[in-house]
Amino acid sequence: MRLDDIPCVCEIENEAFTTPWSAEAFRNELTQNHYAHYVVLEHEGRLAGYGGLWLIVDEAHITNVAVKAEFRGRGWGEKLMIRLKETALFLGAKRMTLEVRVSNLRAKRLYEKLGFYGVGIRKEYYTDNREDALIMWTHLSSDSDRGDSA
Repeated sequence: MRLDDIPCVCEIENEAFTTPWSAEAFRNELTQNHYAHYVVLEHEGRLAGYGGLWLIVDEAHITNVAVKAEFRGRGWGEKLMIRLKETALFLGAKRMTLEVRVSNLRAKRLYEKLGFYGVGIRKEYYTDNREDALIMWTHLSSDSDRGDSA
C-alpha cells in the first residue's frame, strides 16, 4: 500500500465496516508505525481490496482486511489473507492472530479454512454495537501458509 492508495482504501473501509478507520489513521500506519505492513489487491488498474498486519517480535496481528463490495465472492479475501500470511512468515512471524465479530460467520469460515482457530472472546470489543470478538490464532510455517485448501 502506498500513500496515494489511501482514498481508495478509505472508500472500501467505509463500505465494509461500521466503524471505519480514517484516512489519517492509514497515513499514520504507513508513515509512523514501524510495526505495520499493508498490501493492496488490484484488478484492471483499480484497487479492489487491502489488508494489513502489525508484526511484533514473532507475532503478526491482522489489523483489517476488506474487499470492495463489487468484487466480493471471488475468493479475493482469501488471496489477501494468504498474502498476509506469506508476508508475516517472510518477516519472521511464527504465529498470527486476529479478532472477528462473533456474528461474522463468513469471515470465521474463511479464517478456519486458512488454519485459524478460536481461543477466546473479547467481550464488547466492537464500539458500534458492543458485540463480542472471537480471538483467533494460527501457527505459521512455509507448508501451512495456504491453510487446508492447498
